[in-house]
Amino acid sequence: MFYHLEETTSTIDVARDPRYVHGDVIQAERQTAGRGQRGHKWLSPGGENLLFSVVLCPTFLHANEQFRILQVVALALTDAFEYYGLDTRIKWTNDIYAGDRKMVGMLIEHSLNGDRMARTIAGIGINVNQTVFDPSLPNPTSLALETGRTFDRAELLARCHSILMQRYAALEAGRKEELTDEYCRRMYRYGASQPFRLPDGTEFVGIIQGAKADGALQVEHPDGIIREYLFREIEFIVKKMPAPLTEKK
Repeated sequence: MFYHLEETTSTIDVARDPRYVHGDVIQAERQTAGRGQRGHKWLSPGGENLLFSVVLCPTFLHANEQFRILQVVALALTDAFEYYGLDTRIKWTNDIYAGDRKMVGMLIEHSLNGDRMARTIAGIGINVNQTVFDPSLPNPTSLALETGRTFDRAELLARCHSILMQRYAALEAGRKEELTDEYCRRMYRYGASQPFRLPDGTEFVGIIQGAKADGALQVEHPDGIIREYLFREIEFIVKKMPAPLTEKK
């Protein structure tokens, strides 16, 4: 079922209500307390973008397989954008990039039942028809800016949900390694030199070699050694770009 709200704190907050079941979508036009990664706020003008959460119940997964849900969601979104002729990449862990600009943010919340997954809420924000952004945001873009057209948001939401459930079905059918391999191939800056920053402030240039099933990012260091990093153990250094044009030439 699809549930539409004009305004709420965050669709994730709403989706925690147990009356929402597997596959349900809660969409809001405006969020007063939308959240992104690392405690950042997710800001979006009403009526231009997609702000929604999807409820999933992956009870077939062990607790240490939480990252597989993120793989499914990220792949489904890149599949949907490909339908519209747009090539996008997954920036580890929770963003989707068009070129070097961020178009999608995700925040995924899990509940466990012992050593098994019980319930997941995938909160997703897609920049759809927005063409002017706060200059303080790091390299934002939208579907409209990247393709030069406006989108029917309801149609886009339905397509994203349909593809997500197809990808989820593939995971439930046991096609885990296939999904991991495809996630790695679609990673932003995969196989390319990329500057990183460690929590102690150390900066280095490494090469992304993939991501493991537990979510660890595999980075080849200048000494040739491949080291693994979990969320918050490493940060991409992304160069600030000029504001996007409001029209594609």
